Amino acid sequence: MSIVTKSIVNADAEARYLSPGELDRIKAFVTTGAQRLRIAQILTEGRERIVKEAGNQLFQKRPDVVSPGGNAYGEEMTATCLRDMDYYLRLVTYGVVAGDVTPIEEIGLVGVTEMYRSLGTSIEAVAESVRLMKSVATGLMSGDDAAEAGAYFDYVAGAMQ
Repeated sequence: MSIVTKSIVNADAEARYLSPGELDRIKAFVTTGAQRLRIAQILTEGRERIVKEAGNQLFQKRPDVVSPGGNAYGEEMTATCLRDMDYYLRLVTYGVVAGDVTPIEEIGLVGVTEMYRSLGTSIEAVAESVRLMKSVATGLMSGDDAAEAGAYFDYVAGAMQ
């Protein structure tokens, strides 16, 4: 949910007009729209590179993940790991576009820790994959864009701890 929608829903629930603070947040949202769309475009166009490079870095840092008995052992399981990384990159993109973490929470983080634990997957390795994607992705951006995008990657990785 974007800050605009969230502000309207909250004000309507209380049968009131938007507050000056809410209007200021909406103004900031609108004025940063071009930046958020630019970041989303970089993430979308660079997704294959981001996932591939971060995946390679993860497998070098965490050989246990791709070794026999590891959750990404074998071609099929490695592909599954990379698919999951792509999923989290997509969630980050949704958050950037919305200017809010709500889509990340509602679409992809509810129950993720429990799911990975039940599968015997290292949550630390999944969080590390998100941090590595952040590093690759922000390397494709200017300083301000990298800082904006980085906050969403940090949110996803932090939610897994």
